[in-house]
Amino acid sequence: MRTGKLKTNNGCLAWLFLGPSLLGFSLFYLLPFVTGFYYSLVDSPLNGIFVGLHNYGALLKNPSFLSALANTAKFTLICVPLNMILSLGVALLLNQKIQGRNLFRTIMITPLVVPVASVVLVWQAFFDLNGVLNSLIHALGYPPVDWMKTNWSRIVVLVIYLWKNIGYSVILFLAGLQNIPTEYYEAARIDGASQPQEFFRITLIYLTPTTFFVFVISIINSFKVFRETYLISGEYPRNSIYMLQHYMNNMFMALDYQKLTSAAFIMAAFIVAVVLLLFIVERKITNMIN
Repeated sequence: MRTGKLKTNNGCLAWLFLGPSLLGFSLFYLLPFVTGFYYSLVDSPLNGIFVGLHNYGALLKNPSFLSALANTAKFTLICVPLNMILSLGVALLLNQKIQGRNLFRTIMITPLVVPVASVVLVWQAFFDLNGVLNSLIHALGYPPVDWMKTNWSRIVVLVIYLWKNIGYSVILFLAGLQNIPTEYYEAARIDGASQPQEFFRITLIYLTPTTFFVFVISIINSFKVFRETYLISGEYPRNSIYMLQHYMNNMFMALDYQKLTSAAFIMAAFIVAVVLLLFIVERKITNMIN
């Protein structure tokens, strides 16, 4: 009897502590999610008529949305592999016994703690028409370039993304590298394995869980680069960097909730599908290793 009462009391106490968190989650996440999904299925947020998937169909025929979708996909396909390759290379370097590696580790995570507004001011000063980079170009005898209004704008956004995210990925890869037992490498050297063989047959295999996690985080962070792009180039940037977030932001400014919510749920469905697929693949690979 006492055990039953103790379990009941513990259960009530647990719900008491979970109550504020559940209330906050329901109020600020679950309720807006359900409301947004409802708006995507009606023709008006006020006394709207249910139209089913009509808003989604109309959105998939919208040239602005399709352009934003294509630009977002291209940017993700470029920035995510680059981020993973560069961060893994830096992590492998910092995992060695080199002088000043602790300083380099600190420098790598510095972008994570810098506010977005401060980051934007620095990049504006660097890439502005009258900025630092154009001053150097002018000193070399070449005409200045308005970077955010040319085809270079995508490269600028890519550089900002890599600068902001490589440090975090390096920390994750370093944690994964340091969890690989050194005995595996020692045994491989005794068997005469070369460094490339150690990398492909030991390092990459045992970094599989970390690699998939970094991959997922990199995809999610690729959608967050909108903040920097918006603050640097405004609501309507050059077509090459007009992303899904720009489209949704403009629909919000126009109070077109149907297009806004439909675009948001298409993007959310894409991210969820990719993440689920990656977790399934990662679980199968992990089971094969074990």
